[in-house]
Amino acid sequence: MLFTITTTHQPATDLGFLLHKHPARCQSFKLAFGAQAHVFYPVAEPNMCTAALQISVDPVGMVRNRRGPRGERGTLDHYVNDRPYVASSFSSVAIAQVYSSALNGKCRDMEGLVATPLPLEATISVVPSRGGEGLLRELFEPLGYELLLQRHPLDEQFPEWGESPYYTVTLRATTQLQKLLAHVYVLIPVLDNEKHYWVGQDEVEKLLRFGEGWLADHPAKAAISRRYLKYQGSLARQALERLVVEERLSAADEDSPTEDPREEATEKTLSLNEQRHGAVLAVLESVGAQRVLDLGCGEGRLLRALVKNRQFTEIVGVDVSHRVLELAAARLRLERMSPMQRERITLLHGSLTYRDQRLAGFDAATIVEVIEHLDPPRLAAFERVVFEFTRPNVAIVTTPNSEYNVRWETLPAGSMRHRDHRFEWTRAEFQSWARGVAERFGYTVRFLPVGPDDAEVGSPTQMGLFEVLSEAQK
Repeated sequence: MLFTITTTHQPATDLGFLLHKHPARCQSFKLAFGAQAHVFYPVAEPNMCTAALQISVDPVGMVRNRRGPRGERGTLDHYVNDRPYVASSFSSVAIAQVYSSALNGKCRDMEGLVATPLPLEATISVVPSRGGEGLLRELFEPLGYELLLQRHPLDEQFPEWGESPYYTVTLRATTQLQKLLAHVYVLIPVLDNEKHYWVGQDEVEKLLRFGEGWLADHPAKAAISRRYLKYQGSLARQALERLVVEERLSAADEDSPTEDPREEATEKTLSLNEQRHGAVLAVLESVGAQRVLDLGCGEGRLLRALVKNRQFTEIVGVDVSHRVLELAAARLRLERMSPMQRERITLLHGSLTYRDQRLAGFDAATIVEVIEHLDPPRLAAFERVVFEFTRPNVAIVTTPNSEYNVRWETLPAGSMRHRDHRFEWTRAEFQSWARGVAERFGYTVRFLPVGPDDAEVGSPTQMGLFEVLSEAQK
């Protein structure tokens, strides 16, 4: 079985950092079930990089080691099968073992890149699909992938024998590498009716862990759960019950004052929220921040990314809504965190227009898509709270660039992206406000684009990076 991942993100060889596999080396790994995995890079150039994972399965060795597909099958079937040639449950085991750090969203050298959506193309050669092309599209297309399928004949020399249930599958999307690996990790066993392992409670936990954030909203979640758990009804029901809880939390998220379906639909094709968070994380890493405030943290999406990065030793999320903070706690799964990890994060109820001594003395504060929800007369109070009293060394403020709105056909002319926005600024308006704040409170400010930078209208999100003036600059 061959599984390749290609990116054109530049420099493309950053893929090696994310996978923890050096592009200049060919590496081999002995897998838990006795097979061998090999990682190599057919292409490793600045503008394109491809990582290949090849799995060599010995069906004879598996039978002799009492491993391999179980069931009421003839002796010959144990030796003569498709295991060495197709993506199967063995492939998911290999991904979990060989790409463990990437699958779990860890990258010591480039933490910010983990949360950044990248242009990715993944090819799996070959997958069995007894449900044909329809099943493959049902599984992958709701996750936002462009799907390219090549169906293989039973025998090229005898076309009259017809088509086989085997396909080469190519997935294309701009997404986080961790998400792609999680999707493949879960869905390959869904296509494999001959899993080599015992399906028990541990598999429920794996399904929910790597299905977090997407499986609850998947239209085929019931079928995925049944097939992944080998049609064991009690386990599948347990998984679905827990997914329903997550789905209700997601539905509650949509009703929260910080969410708007119109804004989500407008920005979905760009994964703009993920790009914002990736840009914020990159800035926090570059300035060496360790104690971080997320002001207006909402349901905790940025907090979840911050917790995954060990650079941040203290993380505090602040929001004016008790209900939204409850959603953030559920999204972060605070009750499941280890005591050491739980000590790093605090959720506080508070307003950004009232002074709060608890917020003073932090290295950095993030204010991501917040100020446009404030009534303009209250901006002056917000400015004093953040830049005079809280006074972080670094403050990162993002807000929509209203000039970019014309690039979205789904947004009616003259409309704002969110029903709760009180204003949306042009680049000139935002920069004028930010420079005034910096001058009044002793900061420098510079501006960074977030998202695709259009030559005429700029980027969809604009970022202001405020840093306290040094003694030499005063």
